[in-house]
Amino acid sequence: MADSAQTYLNLPGGEEADTLLLRRWPGGGDPVLYVHGATFPSALSVGYRFGGLSWADQLHDRGFDVWAFDFAGFGDSTRPAAMNGPAQANPPFGRAPEAAFQIGTVIDHIRKARNGAQVHVVAHSWGTMAAGLFAGDRPEAVGRLVFFGPIAQRRIEGLPSPGQIGAWRDVSVADQLKRFVEDVPPDHPPVLIEPELAQWGPTWLATDPDAGCRTPPAVRIPNGPQADIIAAMSGQLAYDPRRVVAPLLIVRGAWDNLCRDADAASLIDTLGAKEKADVVIPAATHLMHLELGREGLFAAAADWLLRPTA
Repeated sequence: MADSAQTYLNLPGGEEADTLLLRRWPGGGDPVLYVHGATFPSALSVGYRFGGLSWADQLHDRGFDVWAFDFAGFGDSTRPAAMNGPAQANPPFGRAPEAAFQIGTVIDHIRKARNGAQVHVVAHSWGTMAAGLFAGDRPEAVGRLVFFGPIAQRRIEGLPSPGQIGAWRDVSVADQLKRFVEDVPPDHPPVLIEPELAQWGPTWLATDPDAGCRTPPAVRIPNGPQADIIAAMSGQLAYDPRRVVAPLLIVRGAWDNLCRDADAASLIDTLGAKEKADVVIPAATHLMHLELGREGLFAAAADWLLRPTA
């Protein structure tokens, strides 16, 4: 089991540009980049170990050269000035075009380190929108794609205006726990590996040095991802799936209310990829990388990435 090496990558833009934390679990196989979702960074997702094993460890054990990073405003990447002022003083920070630019900066770095190799991408939830936008713009840079619990386009009336929800919001452990368990049937035993987030919760709070100054303690996160999700649910998906031509796997939990059967079918129908598949993991939700069913997710993703690409 390899520990990750960490470095910092400066985004283009001069002295005021953000710096991204980049993690790597070095391996001899194809490079794989993990793109995190809307509320917690790579250390709490692909890099978080339950029982001594993380998703990154599993991918590394399958032979991959594993990479991950934190979007600006998350984890150990820099927090933009917009996150220090009043939330309503600025529009939502970190929307899909900004995030896709950050993915591109990271992938260019990986390709330089790997002699121009294409990079496989595993993205979760909101991160699939940023990854889909990048993959559509830069097909030559992408090998295979795994979209875990992707957000699709719906047409729900009456949602808030995406641009008016403010630059950031504060999220407590209780907020996260409520969101993590809401899709589990009420008569089913807990599926979270840590049902009360006993270790994950404090570790997540520690990603924000100011979390303890808030009541209750909470992590401040960019609202751009939430704005993109609201827009998608209102009929405006942040990317055009028809432009995504890399082989793509959708993997989702049977109880995932953010990626239902109709959502997956819509994406499968509109994707430009010729090779595509949809895998459903039983007794799992949108957060199954933190759940007892994570082995099914891990296996499906690695098996897809190991397929030869024509």
